[in-house]
Amino acid sequence: MISTYRSTSKAILLAAATPLAFILSTAAGFAQDATTATDASATAPAPATIAPQDTKAEPADATGQEIVVTGSLFRRTDTETPSPVTVLTTQTLQRAGITNINDAVRSISADGAGSISTGFQNGFSAGGAAVSLRGLGVSSTLVLIDGLRSTNFPLNDDGHNAYVDLNSIPFSAVERVEVLKDGASSSYGADAIGGVVNIIMKKHVVGVSGTAEGGISELGDGGRYRANLTAGIGDYDRQGFNFYVNGEYQKDTAISVSDRKFPFNTLDLSSIGGADGNPNDNALPQNTINAIVRRSTQTDLNNPFAGGAAATGTYTSLNLNCANGTYTVAGAAGGTACKHDNTNEYTQVQPAQERYAFSGRLSLKVADNIEGYVSGSYSHNQVVTKTRPPLSIRQTQPYGASPTLASNNPGIVLPVYICSAGVNCVTAADRQLNPNNPYATAFANDPSNGAARIYYLFGDLPASQIRTNEVIRGAAGLRGSFDGGWNWQVDAVGAKDNLNIDSLGVVNIAGLKQAINTGAYNFVNPSLNSQATRDLVAPRYSVGSHTSLASLDASVSKALFDLPGGPLQVAVGGQIRHEVEENNSLNANLDRYANTSAAFGSHTVTAGYFEINAPVLSTLEINGSGRYDHYSEGFSNFSPKIGAKFTPIKQIAVRGTYSKGFRAPTFAENNARSSYAGFVNSTPPCSFILEHGGSGTLTSCSANGNPYNLAYNVGSGFSGNPDLKPEKSRSFTGGIVVEPTPWFSFTVDYYNIKKTNVIVTGPQTADARAAYFAGTPLPTGYSVAAVDSIDPLFPNARPRVLIINAPYVNAASQMVSGIDLGANVNVPLGGEARFISRIDVTRLFKYNVDNGNGVVQKFAGTLGPYELSSGAGTPRIRGNWQNTLQFGAFSLTATTYYVSRIKAVAADEIDADDNGNIDLSCANNLYGTGDKFCYIKRFIYADLNVSVEVNDKFSFNFNVGNFTNEKAPVAPASYSGTNYLPTWHYAGVIGRTFRAGANFKF
Repeated sequence: MISTYRSTSKAILLAAATPLAFILSTAAGFAQDATTATDASATAPAPATIAPQDTKAEPADATGQEIVVTGSLFRRTDTETPSPVTVLTTQTLQRAGITNINDAVRSISADGAGSISTGFQNGFSAGGAAVSLRGLGVSSTLVLIDGLRSTNFPLNDDGHNAYVDLNSIPFSAVERVEVLKDGASSSYGADAIGGVVNIIMKKHVVGVSGTAEGGISELGDGGRYRANLTAGIGDYDRQGFNFYVNGEYQKDTAISVSDRKFPFNTLDLSSIGGADGNPNDNALPQNTINAIVRRSTQTDLNNPFAGGAAATGTYTSLNLNCANGTYTVAGAAGGTACKHDNTNEYTQVQPAQERYAFSGRLSLKVADNIEGYVSGSYSHNQVVTKTRPPLSIRQTQPYGASPTLASNNPGIVLPVYICSAGVNCVTAADRQLNPNNPYATAFANDPSNGAARIYYLFGDLPASQIRTNEVIRGAAGLRGSFDGGWNWQVDAVGAKDNLNIDSLGVVNIAGLKQAINTGAYNFVNPSLNSQATRDLVAPRYSVGSHTSLASLDASVSKALFDLPGGPLQVAVGGQIRHEVEENNSLNANLDRYANTSAAFGSHTVTAGYFEINAPVLSTLEINGSGRYDHYSEGFSNFSPKIGAKFTPIKQIAVRGTYSKGFRAPTFAENNARSSYAGFVNSTPPCSFILEHGGSGTLTSCSANGNPYNLAYNVGSGFSGNPDLKPEKSRSFTGGIVVEPTPWFSFTVDYYNIKKTNVIVTGPQTADARAAYFAGTPLPTGYSVAAVDSIDPLFPNARPRVLIINAPYVNAASQMVSGIDLGANVNVPLGGEARFISRIDVTRLFKYNVDNGNGVVQKFAGTLGPYELSSGAGTPRIRGNWQNTLQFGAFSLTATTYYVSRIKAVAADEIDADDNGNIDLSCANNLYGTGDKFCYIKRFIYADLNVSVEVNDKFSFNFNVGNFTNEKAPVAPASYSGTNYLPTWHYAGVIGRTFRAGANFKF
């Protein structure tokens, strides 16, 4: 048996791993470091701005510096606003050992279902990384850089969800990360439904600083090497300018599935009571790199795709030179074949990744009352994904192509004769018996009955993609003031994301046919194939895509008059931005077995917005804002928000907000040129099976030996719908901030978000398939795109449907609610000793979806929504707890991460009963084993980080990731990782890691 957790004592050890477990075990919640200075200081923090979660660029309470808080237009010294904001300072991230924006942002407890990690390699947007606040999807979380938008990643998650790639943002130039966990469309426009991630870059740097670090996993793989250098000149306050440049480099090496232990290296869980998900060592026929064949017919001797429906005799292996031994299946349809485990042999846990970036900024005092800046960045990120075994020779046709291009129905065959022309080989002068076909000699005089139906993986053509993403971004702005107390600001930003995908191991259909008919490809011993032959069958394909953004913002603000609590402030502004996407299909000509998804579009958005802040009493502040957005596609939206903060005493503040927001349809969703296809495994209904020679009744039937009646891949094609409306949202939050002492503060915030007009893909697709088989009209908006070739045994019966076109529609609603808990502790222990702690926890109460049919799907605590992104589900509790013990120049930090258990059921995979109820019991375990593996256990692990300052100029750091080497909980129902969920449990598969680095500053 596999045990995810060694024992109760080990769980206790994890809790005790942090110093706080010994000193302050009762402190259960926190959200961020109160200020950068508080963390760094060896003296007691300055008393009282009670904002343990609120934005602080610097300790505003100590310096009086004005900053802009995310979600507001106003500059202020009191950084606490009615909205909950979590801040990750550079010091917090350094203590956690975090080295990139992806890991930094996704560590936030509010990141939920639909989050995209680099470890999820087999999705639509593999190579990208994104955050999904409140679990509402990556397209409902807005990512900003210095309060301004950036361009989206050219690929869409799940074929249609747009997001900013976190891997494209330079990390070493980041000052802090602010996460507004509240609706913010009233300030920023579309997509800010789940919240806003605002990445604040460094503004001024003087001197030279840098870092060099290297590390590796305990098993000797998964290396990480990184370095960065920053240099700046100019004392901004004294000289009126500052200029700095920054460069960084990071390389992560790949980790293969075969380099990890059971159960994360195979789909065969039979030894622990699970299913044997690896049929390649016990069943026939199977596709492996050692080809197997069975005699069949060929109706068109020039076309290897024209194999007959029937096959006879046993299976024959073309090559029994087997590294892992052989297995034999008895019976008339048996045979002997080589043992393989394709998952173990060909897939990987961690992709190889290399990235580098350059950034810089010039800040300038143009005049006494005018300041300006120009900033720019370039990032390069390359990910090599190996997400699956080599391509099978048996494939369905590309979406949109003719069924005659399918090589799997009834199956591709090797002919009896080959020739140099590959056409009319039976009568060609240079014909010869096919050395790949073991039946060729016996059927030399009857070639139509001597074809060899083949099952094979192209082992000499490893499947991988090299995804290279380059982002260029520039921004410039001016701000100042003029007579009458007016403040103004103008910002312009432009960005372009260029993505290139090189695909290897993708089979060209015409090349495959030619290689078979000419005998060029050696199926008996593929290692003898020439490079020219391999290029004929699977040339290297390179496809480029891009997105771009250009935006101009301008605003003015003024304090109109004084109220009892302070000045009444008013701000108004406007924005115009232009966005473009060209996500080109990897298979535009439909000539290869590759994904056909594509998205195109451009639009111009104009917006006007305002904000009013009224401290009506010394204890009560009310804030209101609104924004009107108009899209050139023809739709508009107004987003209002109101918030209040009540501070009855200095140590307590009560806050709350109510807002409405929206998400604009993506180009993949609303542009008629955009499309993508998804395939599911489906078994025809009994009515169809009986028409094709099956046996039984309309409610219980069997295929009766006809392969046409077996389960097959049926596709749904989705094209952009120009009539889509924006998704709408209603959000409210309410919470309390408490700071009873200068060294301890905590927050509790409730959130509740409801989305309506949610865009879904073909909610009646299953009904449309059923209607086709029943011979009745399909639902409105649905049509049959392709049907299968006829059943040769029953040529007059209805053929199978292969692809149904389905629309994007506004049909669903979503509702999520829960609480965020946070606390900060900063305790002087005497002398130079100090204890610092922060905790960030989210408890989900509800995540419900209604797809418009009145059936409520409940996802909280389950693997639903299973079809969203990586299918990682929705844990009820997620949190992290960081504790630092500091002794002068030495500090020891433990950061503990927690994800609650997840039930392996998903409401979006279960049909409702006649009363509209969905059974979420273990009887509907997605793995199909009832109570066995019905729950994916909780996961808790901790990272240790040691920092030693040698002097003011040099320091060293040492990091041990997952220092107790906790193993990931077994999740057999996962389709994004080998028996684990990469989104939540990645560290438990990588195992213990070690890194060491040096830092300098002059």
